[in-house]
Amino acid sequence: MKNIYRLQMARLEDFKSWMEMIADVRDNFPGLDTEEQMISYQQTVLKNINRGTAICVKFQEEVVGVLIFSTNVKCLSCMAVHPEHRRKGVATEMITKMLEFFPRGTEVTVTTFLEEDPKGVAPRALYKKFGFVEGEYVTEFNYQHQKLRKVIA
Repeated sequence: MKNIYRLQMARLEDFKSWMEMIADVRDNFPGLDTEEQMISYQQTVLKNINRGTAICVKFQEEVVGVLIFSTNVKCLSCMAVHPEHRRKGVATEMITKMLEFFPRGTEVTVTTFLEEDPKGVAPRALYKKFGFVEGEYVTEFNYQHQKLRKVIA
């Protein structure tokens, strides 16, 4: 990731910019379709910022990458990068930072799009680069997904 980006644990003052970025990409994510779902997502973001389980990447003062994870459930819950900032190492840096929170031997999961889903091509390649392997199929937000798993070495 070029030094024009700044990775950090998200803070409350990042919330507005976080939500503006999500508004730009929400069509790519099942579960962010309705206003009710967006309000629930906002609550999730705030909860994770307060817990210290929300990572963001900023370009200047604008949030361009977001990642929420759970140390209790041991998963990457949500990750998005603004289209103008993709393929520049933003997602790689966020995942690298997240993995530092898990001790060796921990199995971490992420749920992503199916292999045949065009939305799944880039994220699946990224997760596999980190050593995630395919697991069971699941349905979330009335959309078929697949869990990928990785044991922290």
